[in-house]
Amino acid sequence: MSSENADAGTQHGEPGTAPVWDVVVVGAGPAGASAAYAAAVAGRRVLLLEKAELPRYKTCGGGIIGPSRDALPPGFELPLKERVHAVTFSLNGRLTRTRRSKQMLFGLINRPEFDAGLVEAAQKAGAELRTQVTVQRVEQHGSAVPDRRTVAVVLAGGETVLARAVVGADGSASRIGAHVGVKLDQVDLGLEAEIPVPATVAEDWAGRVLIDWGPIPGSYGWVFPKGDTLTVGVISARGEGAGTKRYLEDFIARLGLAGFEPAVSSGHLTRCRSDDSPLSRGRVLVCGDAAGLLEPWTREGISFALRSGRLAGEWAVRIAESQDAVDARRQALNYAFAIKAGLGVEMGVGRRMLTLFEKRPAMMHAAITGFRPAWKAFADITRGSTTLAGLVRTHPMARRVLDAVDRRSS
Repeated sequence: MSSENADAGTQHGEPGTAPVWDVVVVGAGPAGASAAYAAAVAGRRVLLLEKAELPRYKTCGGGIIGPSRDALPPGFELPLKERVHAVTFSLNGRLTRTRRSKQMLFGLINRPEFDAGLVEAAQKAGAELRTQVTVQRVEQHGSAVPDRRTVAVVLAGGETVLARAVVGADGSASRIGAHVGVKLDQVDLGLEAEIPVPATVAEDWAGRVLIDWGPIPGSYGWVFPKGDTLTVGVISARGEGAGTKRYLEDFIARLGLAGFEPAVSSGHLTRCRSDDSPLSRGRVLVCGDAAGLLEPWTREGISFALRSGRLAGEWAVRIAESQDAVDARRQALNYAFAIKAGLGVEMGVGRRMLTLFEKRPAMMHAAITGFRPAWKAFADITRGSTTLAGLVRTHPMARRVLDAVDRRSS
């Protein structure tokens, strides 16, 4: 860190004392960048730590739905590779039907560009970035911690960074999440291939995505076009590794894409928090994948990362200002309440939707492809004019269907 940057993070105190940042954010994905932006915009000294060099590849479909768009920093320009106006649905390769919309349903991005843009927005707001830094652990007590208002972030190599509040946004295998004690309720395996295709193939997919309800309960596959590359992936419950790999291979073959060499093939575990999982410990908050925040049915995580990251940044500012443990605890509880009242409710409905989908995928397929209100609900959710929770709240039929599923599951 340069001396200029170190001075920017120093509290008033004895000359030569270690700099103390108001907020240190661990992880520079969408959740971390959003948290850093929110805290920096509030005028606080913010340090954003990232273990990789940026930009870096992430396994992700790259769909930007309405709630994601609405949670972006003001003036942020989405680096869209495709604007989606049509969705083709299939039931494990059968009963294929395409639904179209005059309005854009959602956009598709490449994560390296998108994440880099979010980090740049945080930096413009005043956050300091350090890359290729691995966080080993955080300490809230002990010799590394000078007082009760401070958290020590211990880096690989032994360096210690001090903060008044820490936000853990270090992904689904989060070390900060382990410190907080995050508990997981659902773990899924996503496999994905980035497949470069000729212009003639790319043209066939322009403005259209494919969603295939898969052969394993709760699984589905997708094709997301991004210019001259198709992102093809599948996801299902962890423990079905061989079946998931076979599903992806069959899916790619069925689409006529087996002859094209993937530029990238990757896998990723997604993790959903349990209802009673903590979101904080002392002056440390978690958000995004580190907190297990994503939609359980679709496993959509970008909007959850952006929204929870922004909330974490805002509440980290309040925690940084707290003079004692009691006030810090109060602010952390307020953060947890804000998460549970919004994203938590959406996750609850998503779990119920997943249960229905696992048991009745053919019914789900028939509804979305053949029942206009169901298609409209899908379109409204992707555009951001409603959420899963809002849909259940305002549509009696959706509520009755899920209530029936709950009764059968109990």
